[in-house]
Amino acid sequence: VQLAESGGGVVEPGGSLTLSCVTSGFTFSSTDMNWFRQAQGHQRETVAAIGSRNGNTWYKESLKGRFIITRDNAKNTVYLQMNDLKPEDSGIYYCNTKKYWGQGTQVTVSA
Repeated sequence: VQLAESGGGVVEPGGSLTLSCVTSGFTFSSTDMNWFRQAQGHQRETVAAIGSRNGNTWYKESLKGRFIITRDNAKNTVYLQMNDLKPEDSGIYYCNTKKYWGQGTQVTVSA
């Protein structure tokens, strides 16, 4: 199983980024997927999740309306679109399913 995140970077407050997580080694279309993040000095937290069967989504309450999780089963890829980014959104963002994790991608929101 491999999960490979990309799309992180440095962005100014109010900007947007879209993260991608390309997966392999399992049946993506039947697997629920998650995005986590970990800010420096903080615990890792769940950001968003998307179901496999019906595409139902879940978001950390404070992120609703700014973050959007989607999936493309044909590409074995899950995305996280992040809008109106704030400095407190900075951290390493990880793709996850079950016990598997990607290496993470750094997001820095700074003026």
